[in-house]
Amino acid sequence: MSGDIQTLSIDAIRTLAMDAVQAANAGHPGTAMALAPLAYTLFTRHIRANPADPDWPNRDRFVLSAGHACVLQYAALHLAGYALPLEELKRFRQWGSITPGHPEHELTPGVETTTGPLGQGFGNAVGMAMAERFLGERYNRPGREIVDHHVYVIASDGDLMEGVCQEAASIAGQLALGKLVVCYDDNRITIDGSTAVSFDREDKLGRFTAYGWHVQSVADANDVEALDTAIRAARAERAAPSLIAVRSHIAYPAPNAQDTSKAHGAPLGEAEIRLTKEVLGWDPDESFVVPVEVYEHFGRVESGAAAQREWSARFAEWAADDPELLTDWDRAWAGEVGPLADVLPRFDAGQSIATRAAGQKAMHAFANQIPTMVGGSADLVESNKTHFPDGGTFAAVHAGRNVPFGIREHAMGAIVNGMALHGGVVKPYGSTFLVFSDYMRGAVRLSALTHLPVVWVWTHDSIGVGEDGPTHQPVEHLMSLRAIPNLWVVRPGDANETSFAWKVALERQDGPVALILSRQGIPVLERDSTTGIAPADGVERGAYALWQGGGGVPDITLLATGSEVQLALDAAGALGDRDVNARVVSMPCWELFELQDPAYQDDVLPAGTPRVAVEAGVSLGWERWVPGAHAVVGVDGFGASAPGATVFEKLGMTVEKVIECAVTELERAR
Repeated sequence: MSGDIQTLSIDAIRTLAMDAVQAANAGHPGTAMALAPLAYTLFTRHIRANPADPDWPNRDRFVLSAGHACVLQYAALHLAGYALPLEELKRFRQWGSITPGHPEHELTPGVETTTGPLGQGFGNAVGMAMAERFLGERYNRPGREIVDHHVYVIASDGDLMEGVCQEAASIAGQLALGKLVVCYDDNRITIDGSTAVSFDREDKLGRFTAYGWHVQSVADANDVEALDTAIRAARAERAAPSLIAVRSHIAYPAPNAQDTSKAHGAPLGEAEIRLTKEVLGWDPDESFVVPVEVYEHFGRVESGAAAQREWSARFAEWAADDPELLTDWDRAWAGEVGPLADVLPRFDAGQSIATRAAGQKAMHAFANQIPTMVGGSADLVESNKTHFPDGGTFAAVHAGRNVPFGIREHAMGAIVNGMALHGGVVKPYGSTFLVFSDYMRGAVRLSALTHLPVVWVWTHDSIGVGEDGPTHQPVEHLMSLRAIPNLWVVRPGDANETSFAWKVALERQDGPVALILSRQGIPVLERDSTTGIAPADGVERGAYALWQGGGGVPDITLLATGSEVQLALDAAGALGDRDVNARVVSMPCWELFELQDPAYQDDVLPAGTPRVAVEAGVSLGWERWVPGAHAVVGVDGFGASAPGATVFEKLGMTVEKVIECAVTELERAR
């Protein structure tokens, strides 16, 4: 081996990347090799973090938005001293390893977010920077700045091509997020070949300048001093986020693979690795070798611990000044939600209230219970009814609780995830129309995969949207969302169910909850002994027996969600006039009901009893609970432009249709 300690450290990253990908016979070595100097510069000169305490609140965050290059991050984390032993690099991409094929949050120490779908990490980083600013404004005091850190990102050509990245970059510039530093790997290679085929006519730096970013260029990724100077300039710029375009050569310095698309997503091969190690002056017959002096030079354990000690001393002084604020801080970082039972609103029967309006009243009621809850709408706040009345607006000069995301649904999703990943922001949320959840799906899926305690509020939940027509009337969306593992989808049937739906969402800690709310008014049910309608707290078990015409085992069970609960109740009453003992089950959340014990499930849905499902959406999926599509009153097609009540009638979402289907199922059962 040859070269000074800096060169030796950079080349250690390169050889680890080559060896790990070769051992796995899969992966992306080229970007890791090219950006080894950038990772070295960031980790040894700029990122303040403590490998012994990866969750230290005031650490700098590092996001590898170009998640395919994860071996770069793993090598850097290993050398920095995180609990990521060399053995795990040898087990790259293998079952049970903590070095998966793309970075995964809460699996690998030091990995701040799950990345891989390009652009998502970039959006997460914007959310982290927003969380840093919000918490800093809330908790910092003169001379007692306990929230003061940067978010560093490595992004690729692919990230910058993605629409979610462009949305997120736009709002980051609008909000002047000066502690966000993005290093753009300008290697001009994609899987399909040179970016000349897809991405070379656009003025990328001009675009970011137009967004309001501070933009710099580094002509050679191997120039550590130039990288260092650019990063320092970015850190000094507090009035705008920073983009540093770094010109690199993929797979540098591999003699044959450099600047080729093959080096992007495949092992270099043993022969090319030997040649590359010879170029570097390393023994070509050895693998996974790290000189002791590299560990000593690269390691951040001592410096990270010193940085945390300095912060802890400052934090102790801050805490002594304001014990009440300390209590607030502790609750925020623990993700605690204040007591809700006596706070959430109750609604009187005899009125018709859209569940979106009930949701608004709930948010106003619990606002003080969760003071660091931040979120907003994609330019639909008056329609979604999702804002805190005294929370202020998040803008370039003030970090309020209400974020005007603009018409940027996908970025909103990624940003909300980033706020949750940062910590301290409790139950961040995003809202729009249900039909536009499609624009957010990549971010929503990652919130479920990453077990993030976020809330998605989607209103205008069905063909009841009415006059806006089929483009705005969701029909397949409920089922498509229910298909996402670990996402709880809750569609309450009236205003009081909506209060409990919010309670479910706020109390869940191990994943996201989607609240599906109506545009149109829905009757508030009379829940007392005279009507026999059960209390709305059954929502907390996912499904419950709402009403039954007679005692004992019912003749037929009608399952419904949302506004269709009223249809089911009306149909059940009419069936009673025919001497049919019908039960109505309100089933707002399938996923929560599936978590209940079998005895409860059997009590709600008696075995052997005919069932009919009623929901203004596609019938596909309801076979989980009813015999098949023939037992579903749904909408297996698109809607139409007309008043909502008319659309319901014309598409067969009527009491008469429910009765007809129920009678048919009773006959089938005989």
